[in-house]
Amino acid sequence: MKKYTIWLKTAAIFQFISAIVHAISLFVSPPPNNDTEKQLFTLMDTYQFDFGAGFHRTMNELVLVLSSCLCLLCLLGGLLNWYLLRKKVDPEIMKGVITINLVVFAILFGLTIVFAFWVPIIQIGLIVLFLIFARFSIPKNGQLLSNNF
Repeated sequence: MKKYTIWLKTAAIFQFISAIVHAISLFVSPPPNNDTEKQLFTLMDTYQFDFGAGFHRTMNELVLVLSSCLCLLCLLGGLLNWYLLRKKVDPEIMKGVITINLVVFAILFGLTIVFAFWVPIIQIGLIVLFLIFARFSIPKNGQLLSNNF
């Protein structure tokens, strides 16, 4: 009966780990390995796109915002799951919350597979895996769990 809480705690822990790892990557830049990469890095830092209405952004500014969104999404998911577990919410409500988590992180996983590299693919894949385990191990009778958190 308490199995789903273990899987959901594990998913939340991996959401926190992914948020922290991705937050660290926001502040660390790899050095360019050759002249072409150096030129690319310079352009990403200096060339500003005109998006109209007075908005001029570099590619690095856009990447920073999008990368921050991934970090914040993982943090939000982890905090929400952890909070609901602490409050010992009814399994029927948890089923809905886990399903929403699963849909969002499964879409993210698909996008990560197509556009990212191994570290985020593995991190998001593990989150999805543990959310699947949590979703399918929720008790069907809806009885409240006595979870000693």
